[in-house]
Amino acid sequence: MAEALPTEITIAKRVEAFLAALAYHASPATVAAYQHDLAALCNFTERRDVTNPAALDTALLRAFLGSERSRGLAPRSLARRRAALSRFADYLVKQGVLVDNPVGLLRTPKQPSHLPRPVDVDALARFLDTPHDGSPLGVRDQAILELFYSSGLRLAELAALDLGDLQNSRVRVIGKGGKPRQVPVGRRAQQALAEWLGCRSALAPITEQALFVGQRGQRLGHRAIQKRLAQLSIARGLPEHLHPHRLRHSFASHLLESSQDLRAVQELLGHANLSTTQIYTRLDWQHLATSYDAAHPRAKRGPNDSKNSPRSKP
Repeated sequence: MAEALPTEITIAKRVEAFLAALAYHASPATVAAYQHDLAALCNFTERRDVTNPAALDTALLRAFLGSERSRGLAPRSLARRRAALSRFADYLVKQGVLVDNPVGLLRTPKQPSHLPRPVDVDALARFLDTPHDGSPLGVRDQAILELFYSSGLRLAELAALDLGDLQNSRVRVIGKGGKPRQVPVGRRAQQALAEWLGCRSALAPITEQALFVGQRGQRLGHRAIQKRLAQLSIARGLPEHLHPHRLRHSFASHLLESSQDLRAVQELLGHANLSTTQIYTRLDWQHLATSYDAAHPRAKRGPNDSKNSPRSKP
């Protein structure tokens, strides 16, 4: 049902209404990112004295992205700008302001193909197996680490977990775009979670539904989780910085090296497109080289094999 807004409402007001609607099903981090990107659009259109949202056509939006590129925005930031424009334009179409989405005719900026580096399997195992002090906070931190690596969760997904989201050997999370998915929880993570649930009441009041809480008994925030991982990497002697996405990427890379099932990893990570999974995961190079040597016709031949080939005769 279309909202009751006057037809002369400005682009800025439409953005405000869009963000309010988005906040009902998206994470605060997602809303903040869209707000930042669409604020740039509002600044651009205001400088051009364009206030009517119906004027947001392909040419104007292409000019906006071009100006952002000229300001030095990286391809990843430009791609995020384009995604925000497309989501906002879809909203305007549903509200009857636009006939169709003009962003579909805009090319997505090419992304760099560099890969985040996973933590070495053995180094990560030693890190996770390092004993903690047995305090409720130590037990909580171990459960967080094990769940990150066991299930490949995003930071926002883990922070938003409630007690009711745990279901025996799996956990229910809400991913990007408000999409729910079920993710398996490994045996070691199950043990760590059971220990945490056994002492969680020492920190959390009975009315608190958040799975992970801080010293004050309230839901643990994104920044607090990031800080704890960084502190633990130092305390446990991991010779590199650790953050939630490194654990997520390590989960994906290690699982893909073992299973070679890209589609399954895509489902576990909650990626809408397989290309995203290919960026955030990588196969072990030695495994690839061995597969190549075993399968490629030219790789299997010796240096003198061509002499025995029918085509080698004059």
